[in-house]
Amino acid sequence: MYLCRIIDKKGKERSVQLTTAPIMWEKKPGILCFLRDVTDEKKLEAQLMQAQKTEAMGRLAGGVAHDFNNMLTVIIGNIEMALMNVASSDPLYNQLQNVANAASRSADLTRQLLAFARKQTIAPKVLNLNDTISGMLKMLRRLIGEDIDLAWRPWVELWPVKIDPSQIDQVLANLCVNARDAIAGVGKVTVETGNIAFDEDYCATHLDFIPGEYVLLAVSDDGCGMDEETRAHLFEPFFTTKSVGKGTGLGLATVFGIVKQNDGFINVYSEPGQGTTFKIYLPRHKAEPAGALMETSAETPPGGRETVLIVEDEMAILDLCKRIIEQLGYTVLTAKTPGEAIRLVEEHTGDIHLLITDVVMPEMNGRELAERLASIKPGLKCLYMSGYTANVIAHRGMLAEGVYFIQKPFSMKDLAAKAREVLNQKTTDNNRE
Repeated sequence: MYLCRIIDKKGKERSVQLTTAPIMWEKKPGILCFLRDVTDEKKLEAQLMQAQKTEAMGRLAGGVAHDFNNMLTVIIGNIEMALMNVASSDPLYNQLQNVANAASRSADLTRQLLAFARKQTIAPKVLNLNDTISGMLKMLRRLIGEDIDLAWRPWVELWPVKIDPSQIDQVLANLCVNARDAIAGVGKVTVETGNIAFDEDYCATHLDFIPGEYVLLAVSDDGCGMDEETRAHLFEPFFTTKSVGKGTGLGLATVFGIVKQNDGFINVYSEPGQGTTFKIYLPRHKAEPAGALMETSAETPPGGRETVLIVEDEMAILDLCKRIIEQLGYTVLTAKTPGEAIRLVEEHTGDIHLLITDVVMPEMNGRELAERLASIKPGLKCLYMSGYTANVIAHRGMLAEGVYFIQKPFSMKDLAAKAREVLNQKTTDNNRE
């Protein structure tokens, strides 16, 4: 693309865009003042517009997901408690179970929206992608089916990255499902890793890229491929080329959000009939990877006899949490506002072992409340809860070591497990970031 500025006989200026450079210019009707190639300029402008549009959609999606998560917390918690009081032979049991299943699927959708909006809370760990992906291969093969071959090509000396392992699960599952759906019948999906460095020249023509060393995660398929129009909308939430009921349009939006939240980049290469390759670049972490994660039991953990203070400005959630925690054997104190919580703690003569608090509240946020209460009751441990953190307790959604958080909506089992985990910690570091 070339930009020309012309002055006509009357001295008036006008700009003309040409797709190719002119071979010659007639003296009439105008005079060429200058000619410059603006191809890269137009490309960067298009990338910027797409980034701005995606950012705006992310803010909207994050706000909707946050509010909806509060309602889902109440729905899921009350259904679980109702199921405990209904015999499995009762016709009402199956009806409640159907509602619980629908609520669970709704929670999955909100988690995807938060991932796209980069407002989900994560706990990054230093790891080797080869080890993480190797542990997923069995699940991925079941996911794509027997007719599709899964090839695994790990880089031998892969650099470590720092990312929440569950996010790698999300990225690979979504990309492999997308690849599976692009293949009609028999086909092949290839997952590979690698090390790569980007220089200044490459990043100059790629808007979001920053020079440095990165770890590559690539997923390729030999499916139907995509045209340019489809690629332009690929990461928009709810955009899908699948038929009704076959997809939500959130899978690739989730991948995009996860990659961006971890300061990474993503490129897509695809042509109709030529298959598709997604290349994800995550920043190299210059440290040794952590050891393998241990599997935890799926059983509901035991309760306790400690005293727990719950602070939540949404009355329905406060009531639900109180009933769940009391049912586990704890002594429970509740407060609707931070001010009420402070007065309660100042007047309470006994020990308070755990604070469970919402993050975003009137008067002060959950982090400020935890700091105030810890000054009154030294050693008080804290568990934060929220639809998203709003960066109050986390930096760009990333929790520091010693900060404990549970994402809304949560189940009884989730809350029981997290409360016990925090109480079992020998030291309190809940205010450090």
